[in-house]
Amino acid sequence: MNRRDFLQTTAAAASPAILSGVEPFHRDAHAFKGLSLTAYSMKRHMKWWWGKETKGVLDMLGFLDYCAELGLEAIEITSYFFQDPLEQRYIHAIKRHAHLLGLDISGGAMGNNFAFPPGSPENLGHMAYFREWVDHFADMGATTVRVFAGRKLPVGLSDKEILSNIIANLATACEYAGKRGILLGLENHDFASNIDYCLKIVKSVDSDWLGIIWDSANLAPTFRPYKDLERIAPYAVTAQIKVMTKVAGEPVPADYARLLNILRRANYRGYIVFEYEEEEDPYTAIPPNLERLRALL
Repeated sequence: MNRRDFLQTTAAAASPAILSGVEPFHRDAHAFKGLSLTAYSMKRHMKWWWGKETKGVLDMLGFLDYCAELGLEAIEITSYFFQDPLEQRYIHAIKRHAHLLGLDISGGAMGNNFAFPPGSPENLGHMAYFREWVDHFADMGATTVRVFAGRKLPVGLSDKEILSNIIANLATACEYAGKRGILLGLENHDFASNIDYCLKIVKSVDSDWLGIIWDSANLAPTFRPYKDLERIAPYAVTAQIKVMTKVAGEPVPADYARLLNILRRANYRGYIVFEYEEEEDPYTAIPPNLERLRALL
């Protein structure tokens, strides 16, 4: 009997039923599928930003071409870099182009906020945005989508109340995502950069469609960033590595080998997604960093 069946069978005998939430993924051995690159890495060169045209020249199809030129196996697509309105034929063009280039879509990413009370005007807007982009990413062929707990937080609420909002909204989101065959990954970012909060959230949502987007740099101030990253690695549905990580809140060069070994010990199976956020031009900085990662894989 699986966990879900057990809970349903025993619900009448226990009031209220206690749900254990998301559990670590049990995988027999690690397997890195290859390297992926986030569209966010090319932010300063992208043509669109939240539906508005910029000075950049790189659209999403051009980003796919660049990733193929780099010899990557996959790409991560971000909602920020699309024109608005987004036509269905452009979504299909991305799916076709990625296939012809031999690129998997390692994931999609959006800029949602689940921190507001369910049913509030802010929440209703974010949930509509969430459903729209889950549908878009599913149509593109993605199987995982990154979501945020919340960046701009409701005024006047305690952390306990914000956690309750996030958990409730994420449970609703997982139900919708599961109907589209999409795994949601809560990134350890903003409110969830506190690893205790990140784990509390995922352990409080009873869904087969939730895990963590393991990000090597987004951590609340700590002197032991690698220890915190070890805690969430068993829940990873996607793993992102950045040039820098943070010790006591200050950026320091990331130890790529150590990061990859954390994922190996957690038996992570999937793409290593590189995300570039530094000042040097990405066209110059990204290739050598990918070479370093490739050698360590």
